[in-house]
Amino acid sequence: MPFNYDQDFRHLNLREQPELYRVGKGEQGVLLVEPYKSEILPHWRFRTPAVARESSETIYGLFEDYLKAHDFVGADMARKFLQMGFTRARRYANHQGGKKYAGPVPADKKGQSGAHGREELPRSPEDPEKAEAAAIFKRKWDQAKIHPDYVQQRADFEARYGK
Repeated sequence: MPFNYDQDFRHLNLREQPELYRVGKGEQGVLLVEPYKSEILPHWRFRTPAVARESSETIYGLFEDYLKAHDFVGADMARKFLQMGFTRARRYANHQGGKKYAGPVPADKKGQSGAHGREELPRSPEDPEKAEAAAIFKRKWDQAKIHPDYVQQRADFEARYGK
């Protein structure tokens, strides 16, 4: 099932109500779903390869902790933060200042993925430091996606609550 952006995320605790969570595509909901956003976001950094390494290892540790607790929603959110570490570091590697699209995000689309009809800005020369930070997150993200416990818990979650 697609990610449901219409839920009142300010007042939802998806640890207590996991049946309301939808995996969606990619990073959908990564900055909305509580309490996980508040638990993971403080550790999410990608400024340099050293910072990215520490951040990705910490987030991967949280990912493993959520799996051990059979908290699939938390594990999936940690996976999304690893993915977002890769995509944001790549964005900064490709676009100086990190802006990929022209103009502001429309008010009704804030928090959602996508360009929303905005024009893509031209690429800058690649920033090798950000490219390495992205590669560090990519390795951890790839590791998370194929972790046997994650694969099993995702299948169980989707069988129970729908895709």
